[in-house]
Amino acid sequence: MKLYNEADPAPNPRRVRIFLKEKGVDIELVPTPLMSRAHKSAEHLARNPLGQVPVLELDDGTHISESASICRYLEELHPEPNLFGRDAKERAMIDMWLRRVEFRLMQPLGQVWVHSHPFTAAVATQAFGQQFKDYGAANRKVFASGCKLFDREIEGRDFIAGPRYTMADIVAQTTFDFARFIGVDIPADCPALAAWYARVSARPSATFEVPEQRLAQARALGGA
Repeated sequence: MKLYNEADPAPNPRRVRIFLKEKGVDIELVPTPLMSRAHKSAEHLARNPLGQVPVLELDDGTHISESASICRYLEELHPEPNLFGRDAKERAMIDMWLRRVEFRLMQPLGQVWVHSHPFTAAVATQAFGQQFKDYGAANRKVFASGCKLFDREIEGRDFIAGPRYTMADIVAQTTFDFARFIGVDIPADCPALAAWYARVSARPSATFEVPEQRLAQARALGGA
């Protein structure tokens, strides 16, 4: 197997790498740099017609894309430590929180990234004709509202979906890692969420590989 991958801060490949570290599993990582448009090459589009990373290539030539789907496949091969749930209730709760992260946090954060940050100006112009900066700014408020929902819901417990670290935590922490990179912080009035983020960020699997100088530059450009 091999994983077509991009380095931090790309959040979706990062999810799979954290998952692999938590499992103690090594897979060949194939660099697919977004800045050089490697993910839009003919070779990569044959692996994933959406032109995205990560993509897991199996030994029989099958290609699996979407980070959660890749991790579900790997969970079947390496069931412990369990990260997707041990019974119907736990699996449903983890899946519920995965959906909430995607829709309440990652979706508005993506609009902030596309429509507010200088790094994506050319991409937004190509796709939409321009960056809609007011729309990007408005989505900061949507993201903050999502943070407050999470803060209320996780108060009193250590992890997102229950008493232990799961895929829900991985997806959420990579979302906040990316938010930090583009200059969007957890609101000051979300202490439970901030405490959770500090806990998961201290895990050995959570090493963030972006140099501090580049992180500071990106945050400054993002308006933090």
